[in-house]
Amino acid sequence: MATVELRFSALPAHVRTARLVAAAVARQAGVDESVLDEVRLAVGEACSRAVGLHVRSGVSHPVRVKLIQQEKRFLIEVGDGVPTPATSHADSSGVDALALAAEAGAGNQANGGDHGSDDTMGLAVISGLVDDLVIGHDDDGGLIRMSWPVADPADHLG
Repeated sequence: MATVELRFSALPAHVRTARLVAAAVARQAGVDESVLDEVRLAVGEACSRAVGLHVRSGVSHPVRVKLIQQEKRFLIEVGDGVPTPATSHADSSGVDALALAAEAGAGNQANGGDHGSDDTMGLAVISGLVDDLVIGHDDDGGLIRMSWPVADPADHLG
């Protein structure tokens, strides 16, 4: 199982680099060519969201991106390093994750921010691009985990 890990300063200019690296590693891992645009877009949305959270929260830690080649899946984790509120729920996916994001956004709006809808929209875009999506947190903060199937090398020998 091969892993590539990126860490970058929370600057929008670095999101493009993360997208390009993710697509290159996904291609090498055996992700179908027809899905590479979805990988690029999903990573771009997840990284843009992480950068925005860093900026709004004043977090100085780098954004973390792990690209993990498993036997039958290609897994990408984007960690934002923003502490998760104590009221947060366990890992969720799909609509539940969007509901959590909406709740978080409502809290941000109550505190004078208006970025909750941006977070919800970003998560909605990601959920439309990725079938296997988990949104939660780890010890370092928020975490978006996405995966795609990897083609069996025997399929290409034909």
